[in-house]
Amino acid sequence: MRCVLKKRNVVLGGLFLLGGFFVTSLFNLLISALGPSPEAAPLEFSWEGNRPISLESWVEQGQFLPLNVSYQLLAGTPASQQRYLTIGMSSVKRKKGSYLIPTLESVFSQSSPQELSSLQVVVLLADFDLSWIMDTVKRIKEGFSSELDQGQLLIIHVPQVWYPPVTGLKRNYNDASDRVTFRSKQNLDYSFLTLYSAGLGRYYLQLEDDVSSAKNFFTSIKTRIEEQEAKKSTWATLEFSSLGYIGKLYKSAHLPLLSRFLFLFYQEMPCDWLMTHFRELMTQREQILFKPSLFQHMGTFSSFKGTYNKLKDKNFEESLYTNPSAKVYSDMSTYQKHFPQLAWDSGEGFFWGRSPEKGNYLTVVFTEPVVVTEILVETGSGKKDLLESAQVELGQDVLTKEEESCKSFYSLGPFKNGKFEMYNIDAKYSSVSSCLRIQVTAPQKDWVVIHKIRVKTKTKNT
Repeated sequence: MRCVLKKRNVVLGGLFLLGGFFVTSLFNLLISALGPSPEAAPLEFSWEGNRPISLESWVEQGQFLPLNVSYQLLAGTPASQQRYLTIGMSSVKRKKGSYLIPTLESVFSQSSPQELSSLQVVVLLADFDLSWIMDTVKRIKEGFSSELDQGQLLIIHVPQVWYPPVTGLKRNYNDASDRVTFRSKQNLDYSFLTLYSAGLGRYYLQLEDDVSSAKNFFTSIKTRIEEQEAKKSTWATLEFSSLGYIGKLYKSAHLPLLSRFLFLFYQEMPCDWLMTHFRELMTQREQILFKPSLFQHMGTFSSFKGTYNKLKDKNFEESLYTNPSAKVYSDMSTYQKHFPQLAWDSGEGFFWGRSPEKGNYLTVVFTEPVVVTEILVETGSGKKDLLESAQVELGQDVLTKEEESCKSFYSLGPFKNGKFEMYNIDAKYSSVSSCLRIQVTAPQKDWVVIHKIRVKTKTKNT
């Protein structure tokens, strides 16, 4: 019986091989009849010379999954050497105004000459209205001639012929067909933009064309990158804004993968959702979001149908604050390592204390006496852990004990909804202060988070 089964298996195996040979021969015959297959068109650019491409990753070393796309360089001269940071943004014609010029003004005006020498901005004009393109290029040349000449600004365009279909696509999430078209086209814009930008800088920052920038954002980003690299941990995306596809930073070596990812799934979902999936596929499971945010959405009307858009990043701060040098003390019970000093120092740290009692305090003792002009104190996390009842005081004459404090204090006013904010303090209190104290005026069951204390000062003579 086993002999019969063995013979039958041999016969079946032979027939399978013969069948496979026949199908393969027939397929090759058909291919030959159709003629040689066209070779994939190489990636083209509209200028001569080699780009400074980094070969630190295997991603850069081959033309796998090629994207056939030709770029038109409309204005600017590519830098001869790789910059530290490339900033990319895509812009289309809006039904109600344009924010591109103010966005560019903000990027360049909020950067020092030294910072500008290390960055390059790439703008993809992604609309197909030629008159709009010509008018926009003209305005950019008039307003940013120096940045264009110095290789700090490039304006590019991708003709419509290189785009796959963006109409008649499947309606995921029950989105209207025009919404699907808009977000799918946007994914393709970002795909082409990131592919072009690969290698122009060591790192790439994605912005939208309707944002304002914090002062010296470049230095802050560079500091965060160095801190992250020092941790020797895997990361794919650093986020400097919590909104949409604003302030997302990538390693240049990852851009070819990101470009192809956005292209491959362009019709599936919005770009900010795809961005999250890309980060996770690159084995970064947790979001790395830095605060305060360095970029703020300033557009009033969306690029989609010109609809009203009031989206704002609550963690944005236009100026990178620097509180005066000081030591911070508190008699509130501290949770883990969320020490009082963290509410004062720059960074993401915060003070987290257990349920405060009446009379508890957090006292800031300035290294040198100062004239205080503005104070902002924000508490809570979300809508929890607010400081419900407290007042802010300024003090004079430092007393040195186990904990430094001041001999006398006077009240500036109470907290409202977990927040204290006061400006032009020097107009009423012009004398120098040595302390700032947050005094709890009623007990509360909830714990308290003090995540932001901002103080502006001036010297006595100014």
